[in-house]
Amino acid sequence: MNTKVNIAGVELKNPVMTASGTFGSGAEYSELVDLNRLGAVVTKGVAQVPWPGNPTPRIAEVYGGMLNAIGLQNPGMEVFCRRDIPFLQQFDTKIIVNVCGHAPEEYLAVVERLAEEKIDMLEINISCPNVNAGFLAFGQDPKHVEALTAEIKKKAKQPVIMKLTPNVTDIAEIARAAEAGGADAVSLINTLTGMKIDVKKRCFALANKTGGMSGPAVKPVAVRMVYQTAQAVKIPVIGMGGIATAEDALEFILAGATAVSVGTANFFNPTATLDILAGIEAYMRENKIEDIRELIGAVHE
Repeated sequence: MNTKVNIAGVELKNPVMTASGTFGSGAEYSELVDLNRLGAVVTKGVAQVPWPGNPTPRIAEVYGGMLNAIGLQNPGMEVFCRRDIPFLQQFDTKIIVNVCGHAPEEYLAVVERLAEEKIDMLEINISCPNVNAGFLAFGQDPKHVEALTAEIKKKAKQPVIMKLTPNVTDIAEIARAAEAGGADAVSLINTLTGMKIDVKKRCFALANKTGGMSGPAVKPVAVRMVYQTAQAVKIPVIGMGGIATAEDALEFILAGATAVSVGTANFFNPTATLDILAGIEAYMRENKIEDIRELIGAVHE
C-alpha cells in the first residue's frame, strides 16, 4: 500500500501535514505526536523581524470552531533559523516554512534568508485576515498575487506554495494567478473572516474586532473551494479547513487535493494528525486501494 505523494518534486511519505499556526514549529507537540510519521510539518508564520501580534483577547470559541486574531506573533527569522529548523531536522519529515510579511520586500527578505537553510518547501501566507496591513490586498487581487509570486520565485531556492484566502469572489481566478506567477503549488483555505460580540458586555469578543474563523464549520466551504481550484490549475493543491477526521481528509483528497493540512483539530485532539493518517490507511485497506494517488480528484457524479 503506497501513501506517498509528490508536490513539486518533493516526496512526502503520506499526505498528512500540519496547518501553519496550529502546531508551532513542532516542539510543543513532539512529546505527544511522533513527527516522523507525518508527511510534513508546516511551521508557524515567520517574518523578517519579530512580530508582537495583536492585543488580547485574541481567541474566541464559536459554534463549530474558533476565531483567532493572533496577528502572526513570531520571533522573527533569525531566531527561527537558529532554534526551530535544527529541531525539525532531527525528524524524518519534510519541513515547510510558512512566510509572512507586511510588504513584498519583507517576504523577499525572508525567502532569501531561507534559501541558505535545509528546508523542503516555502508556504507564502498572503491571506491572513487578522493582520492590519495593506498586504492583505495581495491575496485578494489576482494581479498582485501573480506579481508577488513571480518576485518570490526569482529569489526562492525551494518550491513555493502560495496560501490562498477564501475571502474572495472567485477562488479559481486567484489560484490561476498564482500558477501564472510560477507557484509550484497552492494551499487553501486560510480562515474566513468572522466576528463575535459579547452580548452581556456589549463589546467585541476580540480586541481586533474581527478574526479568522477555523474549525469544522468551515469545511464545506473549503471542500468546495479546493474542488474548484483543482479544476482550474495544473499544479498540486493542498487542502485544509476544518479537517478533524480521516473522512474529512478523504473528502479533500477526492475533491482534488494532493495533500491535506490539519489545523484547529490539533487544539482539541493533539494526536489528530496521526489519527487521520491511521484512518486513511484503514480506508485504503478496506477499499483495496493500492496507491493513494488513485483517490486524488476521484470524485464522480
